[in-house]
Amino acid sequence: MTDRNHIPQEDLALYAMQTLPQEESVAIRTHLATCALCRDELAELSGDLAMVALSVEQHPVPDGARERFLDRVAASSPAANQKATEVQPGPWMREQQARSPLAWLPWVAVAALVIAVVSLDVKNNSLHEQLRNQSGVMDQLVTKTSHAQQVLEVLTAPSAQRATLTASKAPVAPTGRAVYLADRGGLIFQANNLDPLPANKTYELWVVPANSPAPIPAGLFRPDAAGTASVVLPPLPKGVPAKAFAITIERAEGSATPTAPIILSGAASGT
Repeated sequence: MTDRNHIPQEDLALYAMQTLPQEESVAIRTHLATCALCRDELAELSGDLAMVALSVEQHPVPDGARERFLDRVAASSPAANQKATEVQPGPWMREQQARSPLAWLPWVAVAALVIAVVSLDVKNNSLHEQLRNQSGVMDQLVTKTSHAQQVLEVLTAPSAQRATLTASKAPVAPTGRAVYLADRGGLIFQANNLDPLPANKTYELWVVPANSPAPIPAGLFRPDAAGTASVVLPPLPKGVPAKAFAITIERAEGSATPTAPIILSGAASGT
């Protein structure tokens, strides 16, 4: 605008982006309270800035762009500066000679700087969220890999004790095989042809230590429809060599000591 009674468009744009000195902002707010035309112009500029912020795709600034822009500002013609000086927007504005060069940059250029900052912040937050998600996936993979490594070590360790558990009398004999690594407390047990149990009963696996008469409970299990069941890496103390392994039938919650009769039993190798 060129009317001395209204605020120039570039000053309204700078005001909308909160880049004017405090005294000029106060003067413009005072004018806006009584000027509907300038209020409408400010609303339109604010809407344009919002649309630019939402729609402009950000690209890296080309090499040398800053130097070319400053050279263009320095090369502005005296006639253009004289024409701008002749416009007297009102008492709220300081003399143009006293304003810093940045205050007279086109408002679109300033808006582009604002958009670049907002875009970088959004991209930074997005990258942080992706890193958190990837970290969670990696934690799950590490846990699964660790468990698989423990199973492999128990099954393949030369010092692992092995046993085959059989029933003394049965038409179809249930069997069980145990692989036990004493120094790690790792036990893997597989049973076949087990009889089904009522809902209030369960099978319980026991480790009979070589240096103690008290069996150690090694896990509860119930067979599937085919009579198959397994116990993999139950929590056991480390460094306890086994003399034998046994299976009993206990209450659904298990027992701290075996209940007779022993359904399956077998001596550990090397004992």
